[in-house]
Amino acid sequence: MKEKIMNGKSVDVEAQKEVPESNGHAILKMAKRAVTLKFQDVVYKVKSPKRRTISFKKETSSQSESLERVILKGVSGVVKPNEMLAILGPSGSGKTTLLTALGGRLGGNLRGSISYNGKPFSKQTKRSTGFVTQDDVLYAKLTVTETLMYTALLRLPNSMTKEGKIRQAEGVIVQLGLTGCKNSIVGGPQLRGVSGGERKRVSIGQEMLIDPSLLFLDEPTSGLDSTTAQRIVSTLSELANGGRTVVMTIHQPSSRLFYMFHKVMLLSEGNTLYFGSGAKVMDYFESVGYAPFVAMNPADFLLDLANGVVPDESEDQVIVKEKLIMSYKNKLANKVKAELQEQEDNEDSVVCEGNDPYKGEEWPTTWGQQFSVLLKRGLKERKHQSFDMLKTTEIVLVSLLAGLLWWQSKVSNLQDQIGLLYFTSGFWCFLPLLDAIFKFPPERMILTKERSSGMYRLSSYYMARMGSDLPMELVLPTIFVFITYWMAGLKPTVMSFLYYLFTLLLTILVSQGLGLALGALVMDLRPATTLGSVIMLTFLLAGGFYVQHIPGFISWVKYVSISNYNYKLLLGSQYQTGETYPCANGKECLVTDFPSIKNVGLDGQLSSAIALIVMFVAYRLIAYFALMRVGVTKNKAA
Repeated sequence: MKEKIMNGKSVDVEAQKEVPESNGHAILKMAKRAVTLKFQDVVYKVKSPKRRTISFKKETSSQSESLERVILKGVSGVVKPNEMLAILGPSGSGKTTLLTALGGRLGGNLRGSISYNGKPFSKQTKRSTGFVTQDDVLYAKLTVTETLMYTALLRLPNSMTKEGKIRQAEGVIVQLGLTGCKNSIVGGPQLRGVSGGERKRVSIGQEMLIDPSLLFLDEPTSGLDSTTAQRIVSTLSELANGGRTVVMTIHQPSSRLFYMFHKVMLLSEGNTLYFGSGAKVMDYFESVGYAPFVAMNPADFLLDLANGVVPDESEDQVIVKEKLIMSYKNKLANKVKAELQEQEDNEDSVVCEGNDPYKGEEWPTTWGQQFSVLLKRGLKERKHQSFDMLKTTEIVLVSLLAGLLWWQSKVSNLQDQIGLLYFTSGFWCFLPLLDAIFKFPPERMILTKERSSGMYRLSSYYMARMGSDLPMELVLPTIFVFITYWMAGLKPTVMSFLYYLFTLLLTILVSQGLGLALGALVMDLRPATTLGSVIMLTFLLAGGFYVQHIPGFISWVKYVSISNYNYKLLLGSQYQTGETYPCANGKECLVTDFPSIKNVGLDGQLSSAIALIVMFVAYRLIAYFALMRVGVTKNKAA
């Protein structure tokens, strides 16, 4: 078995094997391989627009120019296996930016050196790295067990059996103390579920499933009470002691938490004020002339220093920060460089590759496996949403109301029948459009998180999302048609009924595709809903029912109008060329001469169907390509 020597201890770096507990669950024993994280002179810049006003003889004009803002200013450090690093600093100090950069998830103008066992970020590094975001991005209606089980089936490689993956999820539940709530739903802001601490442990558990060698956490104790926060950090400390490298940002830990950290980094406006042992931090700042007058939480004192606030309030805050930056450069920077150099000299003797359970594959599972798991997860998550009582009741009530208003309408009241057809068209164009706009924006954070972890292909997610939504999209409209068609007395033949039904279902899928495209392009519910409403209203107005003599300069709108083609097909389901209806003075007139039909015509039924099919494909392709810019890290190696 391959081993390495770390701090006088022999550390196993072979691929992790499952070790059964006495209760039959699998537990995680140690990281697959030890990883030493080094970062040197990390600089990150972003461009921010600035308005500049220029005056010429009482005339004022303004123009925008782009300025570079430096977020990280030459940050360096090293974290070894069995160590837990806490990055502290006030809001805006660059903590999360540094953590994101170290986790291989930050692109843009990033300079400096970041290495993992002396190597740059790679796919193998990504597979052995866990990243827990500050917000617990989880599906609210899945239970704790379901959440971890589906994650295990997606993230763990095919070298493990399905049963082995499920045992891995059960082992994580035991390890993180989630047994008592494993059958409870996760919940969210609008749905009561597990507690905040349990939800955070579920987020950590998702990353622990892959038995990571390197674990990043962005403020894992945010919003938790002190007791729950201590449990979380104690768990992370145990993980670090098991051979992992743990890096976290934390805003204001209690003194009990502070002394659990092996190493501490203090940032202020992107500058390093301290990097080293957590136990020695107070001694260091006392040596540079800053010590609290009374006993206090070290974390509170460090945050005061990072803000330029010192016990002697006569000193200017800017001057205090400058003195602390210079003290770090004079007293600690060389020690950090020496530690980096020492680690670099030792890297040649460190066994760091271990076995790769993914065997060089780009994805942990096949496309079919990803689609199957995502489809099951989607159906499980949205089964209540799809057929909730309120929505079903709304559709049934609208169906009954329409059926009563158009009760057994006759062909002699042709205008009434045509009005029903256009009402149906408008109703089932608007409703799927608005529903579809709400599909992708709420899932943006989950998609970003899971895609950044390399869980699945975008195409498998997209196809599974479409499949899991299909029952609601087709069943409720079918119920609507069954009620209104026969109550309204439309043409009582099987072919006419099926023509009417399939036309409506195709239109719904097209409208839904437009909503998906708008939601994916805009990713903001309010403007996307407004834009979708304007577009659909334009389509309805140009559909040939409200305006029958459209001016030539805007008549092109009908060729891209979903309502135009849908209206034509619905007319074709009820009327045929040569049919007549009772008109004035007891005469029989051709239905093709009726104004609301004449303008649209009954010919071109096949071309209208083809146009809708083309729109169906085009809108979904637009939505897919729009999603490609969501949820993928900008780092090339990722």
